[in-house]
Amino acid sequence: MQIQKKTPLIVILGPTANGKTRLGIELAKQFNGEIISADSRQVFRRMDIGTGKDLQEYGDLPYHLIDIAEPGQEYNLFRYAQDFSSAFEKVISRNKLPFLVGGTGMYLDATLQRYALTSAPIDKKLRSELEEKSHEQLIHQLHELSPSLHNETDSIDKDRTIRAIEIALAEKSGSPCVHWPDFEPCVIGLQFPREVTRERISARLSARLEEGMIEEVENLIQDGVSHEALEHYGLEYRFISQHLLGEMNLNDMHQKLRSAIHQFAKQQEKWFRNIEKKGVKIHWLDTQNSLFDQGSKIVSSFLKNI
Repeated sequence: MQIQKKTPLIVILGPTANGKTRLGIELAKQFNGEIISADSRQVFRRMDIGTGKDLQEYGDLPYHLIDIAEPGQEYNLFRYAQDFSSAFEKVISRNKLPFLVGGTGMYLDATLQRYALTSAPIDKKLRSELEEKSHEQLIHQLHELSPSLHNETDSIDKDRTIRAIEIALAEKSGSPCVHWPDFEPCVIGLQFPREVTRERISARLSARLEEGMIEEVENLIQDGVSHEALEHYGLEYRFISQHLLGEMNLNDMHQKLRSAIHQFAKQQEKWFRNIEKKGVKIHWLDTQNSLFDQGSKIVSSFLKNI
């Protein structure tokens, strides 16, 4: 009896500004693959410069989970899991090799650990009741419902905590769950020395501002995306929104945004360390040598032995 081979999934992760997308594209072209994005912001249309989509680098390479939602829509972990599963099945149905590429730690961890996720529609009546409680009371209620949180940011502010309570209640009520596809992952990591990452972040931020990132945010506001919504779409959109509101001048915005992205890169590194602690093997590349050559050897060996 022939043993059925597991479906391979190549995962490329790393902090922001470390070259994940370029390497993923190069390897996907080499191994007849397609890209599935693991970036929580690139799903949104017309948010191109601030999210670093760099779509021109793809050429004719197929990609998934980019430009699939309108700014202002909620795009959560449950929807990502559904979309990932659908994209994965499409890629393998074409006999292509799926490459999951990105730096959103929660998306990557959810995929590799196959989080048990439940659909949780917005409940206006419940939200009205929860709004009457203090943030501390909500945090206590959330911990009673879900003692081990997937995401510690659920308790950062009141809106996030209320949403987390909705999800926790939906899980207890037996709402529809995500069915992850079966795959065998090979995880490749990029992580330059911290001082190099800082330099790359600073250079990329300056380049994006010159490319028109402020104008991109202005266009989103003109299209009806509120400043409040922009607060939830990542650091670039949050700080530029505050600048456009007159809360800080251009130079202050640039400096504060740069520092915030540096801190964000550290948070990403923490996510990846936690993924490793859960038993996931990450093949960290030597950034002093050819990333493509190293990645190509790792993928070739993995495919031969799977």
